Amino acid sequence: MTLVIRERRHQQALRLSLPPPSHDHLCHQIHLPALLPSKSTHANSSPGIRNLSDLKKVAVLGHGNDGTVYKVRHKKNHSFYALKVLRFNQNGIDIIQPAMVLEAEILKRVNSPYIVKCHAVFDHGTCEADNGGDLNFVMEYMEGGSLHDVLTEHHRLPEEAISVLAKRVFEGLDYLHGMHIVHRDIKPSNLLVNDKGEVKIADFGVSHVVEGRFDASELNAGTCAYMSPERVDPERWGGEDVDEFAGDVWSMGVVMLECFLGYFPLVGPGQRPDWATLMCAICFGEKLEMPEKASPEFQNFVRRCLEKDWRKRATVKELLHHPFVNRMQ
Repeated sequence: MTLVIRERRHQQALRLSLPPPSHDHLCHQIHLPALLPSKSTHANSSPGIRNLSDLKKVAVLGHGNDGTVYKVRHKKNHSFYALKVLRFNQNGIDIIQPAMVLEAEILKRVNSPYIVKCHAVFDHGTCEADNGGDLNFVMEYMEGGSLHDVLTEHHRLPEEAISVLAKRVFEGLDYLHGMHIVHRDIKPSNLLVNDKGEVKIADFGVSHVVEGRFDASELNAGTCAYMSPERVDPERWGGEDVDEFAGDVWSMGVVMLECFLGYFPLVGPGQRPDWATLMCAICFGEKLEMPEKASPEFQNFVRRCLEKDWRKRATVKELLHHPFVNRMQ
């Protein structure tokens, strides 16, 4: 059951520890229409990963501020995985940031077909490899890359594909919110695609476990372009009463509109906005005009996601019952 802040304000604060993974969460077999050729024929098998030395690096998949993601192959079963390496060794001193610890805890506990699976977590004290000062996540390998890669190649997606994508992501958010986890960085590069065309949520580096109290000090975590108005300007939009889960809904609304238009929707095509431009567009701009070619269902769905006032914004539960995401059933 999804718990939201507006229903918990007068209840006792939740503890930081995550609840046990849910095994009865329904999995709907929904596939994104084939947009990319399969890049791998290897099926997932039992990992049997006891040590980082079981894996061989094949290629670099991406770089970030805190580390690197590699494509790796299991030396015995030849299955492919993604190895996310976070570096916390600074000037010869090992310093594990709290966010890294929380990300590791989240990845070890979540278990959903809508979330990229984490098979193992190793730190420099648990592996026989030259990775001192690193935190290593052995992740499910998503052959199709990210939604950002899909949009780079195809520019825009048809409504049918966006409907399936939205259904899967909101199912994933429903699961996460039910475990009191706010993702806080939903964007195309954090939505990954496998060789079946299935989209899954990834990257919990700035995620947050809701404890029943509002923490304004961490509101700027994440990617500003996809932040909701209450995260950009909490004083204007409710301060400590903000429902933190509502921010993920806003972010997904921006993503869906971007998929339909083929460009980031809060500014003009090709424009690279600075922080001030984004803040004005997110907090003070007029309601976004929906594309004329979009169906009424799509327009209504996105409008419900992009309500500036989080109190009026649709919840994940409401959106999962919307006709737009159920048109393929």
